[in-house]
Amino acid sequence: QRFGLIDGYSRTLEEVGRQFQVTRERIRQIEAKALRKMRHPTRIRQLEGFLEAPGI
Repeated sequence: QRFGLIDGYSRTLEEVGRQFQVTRERIRQIEAKALRKMRHPTRIRQLEGFLEAPGI
């Protein structure tokens, strides 16, 4: 939801936090951890398949 991948509308940390009833700081922490995990070399190899998927 944060980056608008589903509906094309990106949301602020505040908006996402309100929806999940947590602070914007907590959303920032969760986002940072998820991005850190995605950047890990083993995850990068797993995610590369999505970039090569048809239609992208």
